[in-house]
Amino acid sequence: MSTTIQDKKNVVILFAGDSGDGIQLTGSQFTSTSALVGNDISTFPNFPAEIRAPQGTLAGVSGFQLHFGSVNVYTAGDVCDVLVVMNAAGLKANLKTLKKGGIIIANTDGFDPKNLLLAKFPKDVNPLTDGSLNEYELKTIDVTKLTKTCLEGSGLGTKEIDRCKNMFVLGFVYWMYNRNIDFSIDYIKETFKKKPEIADANIKVLKAGYSYGDTTETFMNRYVVKAAPMAKGTYRSITGNQAAALGLIAAGDKSKLKLFYATYPITPASDILHELSKHKNFGVGTFQAEDEIAAVTAAIGASFGGSLGVTASSGPGIALKGEAIGLATMLELPLVIVNVQRGGPSTGLPTKTEQADLLQALFGRNSECPVPVIAAQSPSDCFDAVYEACLIAVQHMTPIFFLSDGYIANGSEPWKFPKAKDLKDIHVKFTTEKNSENTFLPYKRDEKLSRPWALPGTKGLQHRIGGLEKEHETGNISYDPDNHEFMVRLRAQKVEKIADYIPEQKIEQGNGKGKVLVLGWGSTFGSIKTAVKELIDEGHDVSQAHIRYLNPLPKNLGTILRNYEKVLIPEMNMGQLLMLIRSKYLVDAIGLNKIKGMPFTAAEIKNRVIQLSKS
Repeated sequence: MSTTIQDKKNVVILFAGDSGDGIQLTGSQFTSTSALVGNDISTFPNFPAEIRAPQGTLAGVSGFQLHFGSVNVYTAGDVCDVLVVMNAAGLKANLKTLKKGGIIIANTDGFDPKNLLLAKFPKDVNPLTDGSLNEYELKTIDVTKLTKTCLEGSGLGTKEIDRCKNMFVLGFVYWMYNRNIDFSIDYIKETFKKKPEIADANIKVLKAGYSYGDTTETFMNRYVVKAAPMAKGTYRSITGNQAAALGLIAAGDKSKLKLFYATYPITPASDILHELSKHKNFGVGTFQAEDEIAAVTAAIGASFGGSLGVTASSGPGIALKGEAIGLATMLELPLVIVNVQRGGPSTGLPTKTEQADLLQALFGRNSECPVPVIAAQSPSDCFDAVYEACLIAVQHMTPIFFLSDGYIANGSEPWKFPKAKDLKDIHVKFTTEKNSENTFLPYKRDEKLSRPWALPGTKGLQHRIGGLEKEHETGNISYDPDNHEFMVRLRAQKVEKIADYIPEQKIEQGNGKGKVLVLGWGSTFGSIKTAVKELIDEGHDVSQAHIRYLNPLPKNLGTILRNYEKVLIPEMNMGQLLMLIRSKYLVDAIGLNKIKGMPFTAAEIKNRVIQLSKS
């Protein structure tokens, strides 16, 4: 019987199984191939919170969700069209995300009595055979057995053969969506070029999975998802952490400063270090310190010496860096602090996303210690946002926070990368001359209220640095009460003055005045964009604004907020931006909060806006 081919505008696939099932590789390979076809894509890798959770358990389920389409997509999708599960736990943990009538592709070997028990199914209950999945299109394949059959006589051991079974699934899904397998074959050859027997085995199983779809009557339908209407240009698929790393490199290059990145590894920020360490050819210096305090102070030292000092962590690590960030504020030296947020407090949910470090970035230090804060809204936007953070740091002589989070740090999307000539110039001027009569005043201000950047060793520009309070202009140690208050206010004014140099807030979509404004920041952008777009198409009076500059806030933000009857602020925290907006602008904004370690769905935001519109 022949199969039919159907056009699809967009599809959401979720791959799920144990960490050792190669779920992330399977998802990322399908993502890369979809990007080559020209689809718009958005991904959501969902890692287990426990590093070595027992195999087959719900805690050990690893997931990779991919939304790809011939139309523009802004999120990894609210519900799945296809759920590929390697075991019973993968099914149980993710069935709630599959839409009714959706396709389940299940590896039957992962539903033996042991796996069913580990997934906490009742005794003698198997969802593949008890009819509980009748409202879905269930396809069962003994992937494990077919993989072993395919590799009989290969000379590989049982473990090595089992590790190839994800390639069978990948090949089968490639067949379903009419995808060319050549990209993955090239990837396998390159990855295992020193282990040709492993490469051969994976390629053989990949082809077997594709042929299985071709030669069996598992599906009567195959699907085509054509290229999306993207602007012309050269694209690559990129994650938020990769984009942040490249943004830092670009900033170092455009400013002609040596990039020095000092950090202590932590999930989900570590991939930035991994990426930067590959680019020593651009003059990038990376330093894995013994702890967070050593990392941030090393970065401060690099800035003092004339480098672009950057340190990174997640919430727990940022807490440890707090005192040193205060030192950088007192020194008034450039320092970029990257915080890839995760669920907390303490070690919390290391692999899950959250936006709960906004107040930590703004106020998480002793005394009055204001620093600018900027947040990225998507994986590719991490490049632009961190680049701008570097620009602000060196041109305003200040530490600055760049906020990302686990969702966009690990998620990916197509990125039309810029040419170097299209990036803003970052002008850096090291002071070489005395700036007062026969002396050097290290804290004499320019029109930005910034002090001069004088490198140690510059003749005649000796000056004192340290954490003790500075006398105005001279930088000498001062305990004078009036001077202290003057300097505290001056440092705050310097940060506030950055508002004169950043763009005004814009309306992302919708009218400039109206009934409901959905105001967001950070990684909620895609969900809000999707929800508001659908609502506008349905005739609702709703608009969207998304804040990039969180300190100082854009100068026109208060005016914008007062143009709407209601302001809704979705956040993956208990309402941190909500508190700031209410206190600063006295606007009775309404919060929509989610603290589950998972991003918002567009439907959650859409439903709340509809409720507000009716009230």
